[in-house]
Amino acid sequence: MMNFSGKVAIVTGGTSGIGRAAAIAYAQQGAKVVVTGRRSIEGEETVKIIKNDGGEAFFIQTDVSQEADVKAMIDKTVEIFGRLDIAFNNAGTYGENSSLSDQPDSEYERIMNVNVKGVWLSMKHEIVQMLKQGNGTIVNTSSILGVVAMPSVPLYTASKYAVEGLTKAAALQYAKSGIRINAVGPGAIATDMFETATGGQDEAKAYMAGIHPMGRVGQPAEVANAVVWLSSDRASFVTGETLMVDGGYIAQ
Repeated sequence: MMNFSGKVAIVTGGTSGIGRAAAIAYAQQGAKVVVTGRRSIEGEETVKIIKNDGGEAFFIQTDVSQEADVKAMIDKTVEIFGRLDIAFNNAGTYGENSSLSDQPDSEYERIMNVNVKGVWLSMKHEIVQMLKQGNGTIVNTSSILGVVAMPSVPLYTASKYAVEGLTKAAALQYAKSGIRINAVGPGAIATDMFETATGGQDEAKAYMAGIHPMGRVGQPAEVANAVVWLSSDRASFVTGETLMVDGGYIAQ
């Protein structure tokens, strides 16, 4: 058990999947949790789950691609809980499965604004608060596609490579400031995004399970466990790293 008692954690994209699992996991370890995302009904549902389990949480509707929203997210967190100790920048969107030469400018903007700009803006404002406190820890959601490529999703792959670069550069920049910055690299995980990526088709799901050496896709809680560890004092000498949670995918 990791003791996050007295600590405050923000989870972007906490409305479902990995984000929701991480928000619940932080609360179970004693953290006060701020759940953010664009979908208010789903966000409030995450908060309800945490409160029903005896935890403390609230929801802030946030579009991480909009700087005013991100700044408000941090300001409101500090206003209510007084500090920010942990941030899990998980909000993301998936790419269309199409040829690079067929993808419109709007698709580039959609993916990069959430997956890259959203992580950059979130870190930018989280770090400002953490510098005031003299400490903090950040985890960004990367992917197996931040390390290797998949031909069907070039823009999504590029966005996750960018998350890797942002994570490493920021980790180095703030290493002496008491702020640790890492990433988690999920393989295929049973989430809404996985359903979208596979079109909900059993054949596509079976294929995705089969390309992982463990022969299955992961569960959101399995990623959340890694995120919680990276956020904890047990990872006190870990920064600038990506912890793969991928059933062995990258090892092959």
